[in-house]
Amino acid sequence: MDVTEAEKAEQVRLTPWSEGDFWLLRRTNSPEMTEHLGGPETEERLADRHRRYVEPSTGCMYRVTLADSDETVGSIGYWEREWRGGPVWETGWGILPEFQGRGLAAQAARALVDVVRRASGAGGHPALHAFPGVDHAASNGVCRKAGFTLLGQVDFEYPKGNRIRSNDWYVELSG
Repeated sequence: MDVTEAEKAEQVRLTPWSEGDFWLLRRTNSPEMTEHLGGPETEERLADRHRRYVEPSTGCMYRVTLADSDETVGSIGYWEREWRGGPVWETGWGILPEFQGRGLAAQAARALVDVVRRASGAGGHPALHAFPGVDHAASNGVCRKAGFTLLGQVDFEYPKGNRIRSNDWYVELSG
């Protein structure tokens, strides 16, 4: 795993999503940030998503901050989904444009893997998956840098009704 000097210097912290984080959801709902996710959502759908983030039934969403300044740089989380006949954890992230290209998403993904490993315990799901679009070079790079293994390409639906070709990346949680 190659880590640049800038990535070594900057560290991130994951802070559980709170009621006051709706502004971040709005920031990540821009056309630029949702280009690979079917485009921006309506205000009503954002409010529904925020409620799910604040009171999750499984998994957890986090605000990603710089450890030294507590400045918010994006979000990351994990949730349960059915995949290939059984439940798995899925993850997704978004780093604000002004912080992209600094390795922060990969740092956040590595930190999230540690969190999920601790939270899953013996009764949890065996793997954490990410499903970036095959043409989303940055997110596929995050998966690689964060230690995920590429299983191959799959047809995926996100959001509902929008079919995309994705890569199925996973990391074992028992290791």
